[in-house]
Amino acid sequence: QTAPLAVFRVLFGLLMFVSMIRFWVYGWIEKLYLEPTFHFSYYGFDWVKPLGSFTYVIFIICGISALMVALGYKYRIAIVLFFLSFTYIELMDKTTYLNHYYFVSLISFLLIFIPANAFASIDAYNKPDLSYDRIPKWNVDALKLMLGIVYFYAGLAKLNSDWLIHAMPLKMWLPGGYDLPILGHWLQQTWVHYTLSWTGALYDLAVPFLLLYASTRWFGYIMVVVFHLLTSMLFPIGMFPYLMIACTLIFFSPNMHTSILNWLAKYIPWVNSDTKSGRVLTHEFKSFWQRVKVSLFIVFFALQLTIPFRYLIYPGELFWTEEGFRFSWRVMLMEKAGAANFKIVDGKTGQRFYVDNTDFLTPFQEKQMSFQPDFILQYAHMLGKHFESQGHENVEVYVDSFVALNGRQSRPYVDPKVNLLEEKESFEPKQWILPFEDEIKGL
Repeated sequence: QTAPLAVFRVLFGLLMFVSMIRFWVYGWIEKLYLEPTFHFSYYGFDWVKPLGSFTYVIFIICGISALMVALGYKYRIAIVLFFLSFTYIELMDKTTYLNHYYFVSLISFLLIFIPANAFASIDAYNKPDLSYDRIPKWNVDALKLMLGIVYFYAGLAKLNSDWLIHAMPLKMWLPGGYDLPILGHWLQQTWVHYTLSWTGALYDLAVPFLLLYASTRWFGYIMVVVFHLLTSMLFPIGMFPYLMIACTLIFFSPNMHTSILNWLAKYIPWVNSDTKSGRVLTHEFKSFWQRVKVSLFIVFFALQLTIPFRYLIYPGELFWTEEGFRFSWRVMLMEKAGAANFKIVDGKTGQRFYVDNTDFLTPFQEKQMSFQPDFILQYAHMLGKHFESQGHENVEVYVDSFVALNGRQSRPYVDPKVNLLEEKESFEPKQWILPFEDEIKGL
């Protein structure tokens, strides 16, 4: 039935609309995208940059399109605009990378090809030809699969010795909640750190399967609500907990979603969930476009299942090198802190001077740059271009870098003898990252 998709569309669109307003109200557009003079771009997406004052227009388009998605108004145009604008925002500066931004882009991409406006939408209200009571089940199953991948892969990522054996990084983070009512005292206890570490891993691995079956679904959903409300209290992770609480409702039966729509229909006339058209949307898989759509979904999910494992082709410890770390649902698994002191050298005369990073980066950018190798390399190349433009000759860029990982002692991170201007960003291993000299066992 179409009711689960309709509820999913409404909640997803409304939460994204609120998220855009929240971003604007807190001044993050200016702080994160307009104040910095330099932005860290994703490899292959150097052309995606903030557009000065027009950056606000991108957020306006994103917010309005999210509201249109929720209303089911001009849905196809709205969801395409939302996907493009939100993903553009996400790609403007990888300093702001979060797993849930990636999740939103993937979900909105799927929704482009799913008829989520077939029921309880302005489109279906205005044009009955667009209204359907039933659609192929795989449209709903695709969203369930995406949610299942997020949870299960997050659980697999927790099966490592730092998380399970040493309760890291929770052992570092949780004591900071000492001022929370009731919970503050317990968060200082070591056994609580271990309990939450193990519980978190088991929760992520089990909850997709608990939600799949009617007999365990309510138990699984209660776990979802408790887990995400607890994480929202303990950590500043924005809208993500509420987004997951809303999205996982799609695992419930169509009857429950119909009840939700019946309640909404009392206040919103175009929801009219009681109106049954009796129409069934079928897909003719012999048609060219349906074959294209099916092929696209197969490729999409094949990538989602394999991309998180790309780290296996790289040598060294993943948490140390971070090669293959992003886009793999490794959520809140490590605490890294670093210090990077850049040295500009004249390759012929040997004259040198050190860079004050605050001349080029915001405090947040400097913090993120200090322990992520692709940031360090990109920043080094920017420094090289800058000082060459200032008239310096034979420019070479070196860095003295130290990083601490999950409570370990700070250690040298980048080979200080490597001229970073001779290194190029690519998918190949970064040989100039110094060895970890420790071991984290597990996936």
